[in-house]
Amino acid sequence: MTNILPDGPQIDIHRVLLARPDDYDGWREAARGLVSAGIPPQAVTFEVAGEEVGLFGDDAPLPEVSREIRVPKAFPGLAKRVALHSDAERYALLYAMLWKLQANRDALSDRADPLVDRLNRLAKEVGRDAHKMHAFVRFREMEEDDGTERMVAWFEPDHHITRAEAGFFIRRFPNMRWSILTPETCIHWDGETLTESPGATKADAPDGDPVEATWKTYYKSIFNPARVKVKAMTAEMPKKYWKNMPETALIPELLAGAQKRESEMIETSLSKRETVPAAPKTRPTNIEAAWAQLRDEASACTRCDLHCHATQTVFGEGPLSPQLMLVGEQPGDAEDLAGKPFVGPAGQLLDDALAQAGVDRRRAYVTNAVKHFKFVARGKRRIHQSPNAGEISACNWWLAQERELIVPPVTVALGATAARALFGKAVTIGKLRDEPQQLPDGSTAFVTVHPSYLLRLPDRVRADEERARFIDDLKRARQFAEEAPA
Repeated sequence: MTNILPDGPQIDIHRVLLARPDDYDGWREAARGLVSAGIPPQAVTFEVAGEEVGLFGDDAPLPEVSREIRVPKAFPGLAKRVALHSDAERYALLYAMLWKLQANRDALSDRADPLVDRLNRLAKEVGRDAHKMHAFVRFREMEEDDGTERMVAWFEPDHHITRAEAGFFIRRFPNMRWSILTPETCIHWDGETLTESPGATKADAPDGDPVEATWKTYYKSIFNPARVKVKAMTAEMPKKYWKNMPETALIPELLAGAQKRESEMIETSLSKRETVPAAPKTRPTNIEAAWAQLRDEASACTRCDLHCHATQTVFGEGPLSPQLMLVGEQPGDAEDLAGKPFVGPAGQLLDDALAQAGVDRRRAYVTNAVKHFKFVARGKRRIHQSPNAGEISACNWWLAQERELIVPPVTVALGATAARALFGKAVTIGKLRDEPQQLPDGSTAFVTVHPSYLLRLPDRVRADEERARFIDDLKRARQFAEEAPA
């Protein structure tokens, strides 16, 4: 079809009809042919089958690729993510970017370009939607017509991410028969094959199962009204997802009474201070059961992508009324395989140092700031990589819950990652070492190096000096814990 542009020449409009909303492959094939034929962005319209408008253009065969189309390495990944967005202009925007890249291969690095900025924002929104799908899908058991069991979940994504995220759930639950129902499309896994079916409604998903009662009881028991930050909570977990998760059904009730409960807690605390000496901070009477529930929940953690490649979650271990809490960085190769913290070479060094510092390892609770092993594969070896700020922040929820239950008298941060998790910001070990520090929750911490740092020192003399200083750090923490009032 010919279109007359205002104050411009007549041009032929090429209409591209894509098979489905997330048809990146179809867009890519058509776009390569159009670019190689020299068809500018203003002469192309992209539509999706079932959503097409059909006002301009025709369905004539599209040009074949007649020359090599080259793009920066970052563009295909960006384009795949943007193609999943619900923005009706997404494919036209991608084609405009592809056209621009033919004249300037560095155009994608210009963050001030409105087109580049918009594409990056669309990709980021799709990433957030995928993260929420990983975090907020809740499976419920349901019996099929043949008597077999299947786990079914209902989810309402903002964008066309269902097919793209199927692989995540296959890797996470490879041996489970499951279905994820969404308004647009449904995906089903039988342990071997992934299939699809048309969109469903929430009524097609089960309402609940017996296990949810136990989970709700645990969630309600750990709810702390004094720490409620509604704005932060709804930013991370929008209300649209609340109705799909068993624990969030309790939130309106818990929030409604949060202010009253907090006031009662403060009044009770003040009245006790006026009449009797301050009592030690108390913990739940069912701390063992609560800790076990927390550990089991952490074993299925998907708060960041590290769980995709690690063997398992490595949770903390030790007495729940410890003399010291020791917080390391993350599990290493040996810990990832064993499922226990500090059992490799760094753990053996730590055990020796604790013994020389007069600390019984059996009286220390040992955990990590990050619970999954982060590594890069080099042949058969897995080389340790330090977790980034996002991964530390995502995993800090588990560390905070451990500390809430255990209430350690003194905490020892082993290395910069542990210190960052505990203080909530990056800190310098050299500036905080040697003296007790106050954590944001008011408790006491000592900061020292990680045992693996001592293992990496090549100079024998310096290694011996640093090891002696490390033992002195542990000794100071022990002495402080012994001298602190009950």
